[in-house]
Amino acid sequence: MAAFFVTSTGTDIGKTYVTAGLLRCLRREGASAIKPVASGFTAETAAASDPVVLLEAMGEAVSEDTLARISPWRFAEPLSPDMAAAREGRVIDYDALIEFCRAGVMRANGPCFVEGVGGVMVPLDARHTVRDWMAALGLPVVLVVGSYLGTISHTLTALDVLARARLRVAAVVVNETKESGVPLDETIAVLRRFAGAVPVASLGRDASEAQFLQLWRQFCGEAQSTVPPESD
Repeated sequence: MAAFFVTSTGTDIGKTYVTAGLLRCLRREGASAIKPVASGFTAETAAASDPVVLLEAMGEAVSEDTLARISPWRFAEPLSPDMAAAREGRVIDYDALIEFCRAGVMRANGPCFVEGVGGVMVPLDARHTVRDWMAALGLPVVLVVGSYLGTISHTLTALDVLARARLRVAAVVVNETKESGVPLDETIAVLRRFAGAVPVASLGRDASEAQFLQLWRQFCGEAQSTVPPESD
């Protein structure tokens, strides 16, 4: 079974776009995803929210039960999770979050994606960041980045942070930023020069199912992972 953690250099870069595209092209293989933490989720914005997009990509009905099954920690304010939770007098139970993800991956019948929130170093609570979350799970990482001016520094910084946590990056996916004046092919070339052995791919904003399938086969399809046993 292949399982991956999808993260990014920041918010609104394309984590859900990439995850949903992979879910659609792998639906016949029983692909699934969870988005345990989501901020900016309200009744007015629910239809376009990340959890709903993922449910639709899996071909599942949207209901309170299905939302709770893939995204139990949902907050109204579009802020970092620790701040959004505090606005509601809540705190994310970090241990419960890890157990929720482990259980979700273990019950998956096909490729499974755990989608993070915000960027690599976004705080979850007073002590933990998304990087801590990824390290606890130990899954290969899919790092989604943009093609905007500044993305090269942001991407290489994220790769360094992930390497320091000894996390394996299965792929860097450069999701084309709309109206960016930076040449996509040159951005890809520079990232490949500095990313070492980490594969670097690109996706347009209107990528076809065939392109997502190619991404999967080229960079992710052979990487098999199970959740490591809980350490003492």
